[in-house]
Amino acid sequence: MTTNAMRTLSLGFSPCPNDTYTFHALVHGIIPVKGLDFAPRLEDVETLNRLAAEAALDVTKVSYGAIPHLLDDYVLLRSGGALGRGCGPLVVAREPIDPADLVAKRIAIPGRNTTANLLLRLFAPGAQAGEERVYSDIMPAVERGEVDAGLIIHESRFTYADHGLVKVVDLGEWWERETGLPIPLGGILARRSLGKATIRAIDKALSFSVQHAFIAPVASLAYVRAHAQEMDDDVIEQHIDLYVNDFSVDIGEEGERAIRELFARARQAGIIGEDVPSPFLDD
Repeated sequence: MTTNAMRTLSLGFSPCPNDTYTFHALVHGIIPVKGLDFAPRLEDVETLNRLAAEAALDVTKVSYGAIPHLLDDYVLLRSGGALGRGCGPLVVAREPIDPADLVAKRIAIPGRNTTANLLLRLFAPGAQAGEERVYSDIMPAVERGEVDAGLIIHESRFTYADHGLVKVVDLGEWWERETGLPIPLGGILARRSLGKATIRAIDKALSFSVQHAFIAPVASLAYVRAHAQEMDDDVIEQHIDLYVNDFSVDIGEEGERAIRELFARARQAGIIGEDVPSPFLDD
C-alpha cells in the first residue's frame, strides 16, 4: 500500500513586503515541493533570529548577523534572501551627529543579532551596547528623545525624513565603499537534519518562487498588502524593488564573496569565533 501523505515544514519569514512577495508562490502551492507543504510563521526578523537559536523552525529567514551562531543546526540556502546595493541600514537622529561620535551615544537597535547591529559594531568599534527595540518603535523613540540615535531597517529608510529625522550614516554605503561588495542583510536557513536532497529541493523551489513573483507580481499583491502594516503602495513597491533582486534568485559568486567577507570581518573584530563552520551546503 502506498501513501501520499505530505510532510509539513514550519517556515518563518517576516511580514515585510520583500518576504511576502518572495514566499507567496511557495506557501500558496503555486511552486510545489514534492512531498512537502509549508506552515508559515510571520514574525519580525529578530524574533525569527531567536526562534532559529532555539532550532524551532525547519526553514526560516534570519539576519546574516545571526547566521554564524546558528550553523550547528542550519545551512544557508542560495535563494530567497536579501543582498544588494543601496539597501543597507541607516543611523538617524533628531539633529546632525558626527559619525565618529556614535561610540558615546545611546542608540536604539532592532536586535542584538541583526545584520544592522553587526554592521554598526564593525563601523563603530567600542560603541556602547544598543538599546533593543522592535524596529517599528525605533524612530518614535528617537523623536521623543529617549535615545540619541536609531539604527533603522526595512521601510524606515523611506520614511525617516517624514519624522523630522536626519541621516547620520548609511552603513550600506560604508560597507560598499570599504569592500566593493553588496551588503548581505537576510538569508534563508534550512535545518541540516532535513537532508541534502530535501534542502536542495526547497532551495530550487524558493528560487522559482522569486522568479514567479518577478513574472507575475500582481499575483502576490493582495498577500503583500495584507501584511504590509498600512504601507502605501508606493512604499511597498520601493521596498520590494530595493530588497528583491537577482541575488534573491541565487546569491551567485559575488554574493558568496560578500557573505564570506562579512563573516571574516566579524571574526577579525572578535564578534564571532574562529571555529564558525561554513554556511554553505557543499563546502
